[in-house]
Amino acid sequence: MNGILAANEAAGPAGLGGIFVMYAVVIGVFWFFLMRPQKKEQKRIQGMLATMEIGDTVLTTSGFYGVIIDISDDAVIVEFGSNKNCRIPMQKSAIAQLEKPGAE
Repeated sequence: MNGILAANEAAGPAGLGGIFVMYAVVIGVFWFFLMRPQKKEQKRIQGMLATMEIGDTVLTTSGFYGVIIDISDDAVIVEFGSNKNCRIPMQKSAIAQLEKPGAE
């Protein structure tokens, strides 16, 4: 009986270290598959918003296509459709895609 208790006590700290290693691996996998792609996408969006210019065609998050006619610090004015009177100010974060004129 004492031999079994001694074996369990000897394996206890090593087993605890294995649990910590397992948690570290799970956290690493979580970061690699979830956090890293999200940060990569945020960098892509920030780069896209930084390169916006007047005359670029945009797709908004609500699904409308338009042309940028004015840019300020955190907002843009977008002209929608062929009607030149349909100009709507919106936040830059509402832009989902950007297409430069002449780009294929």
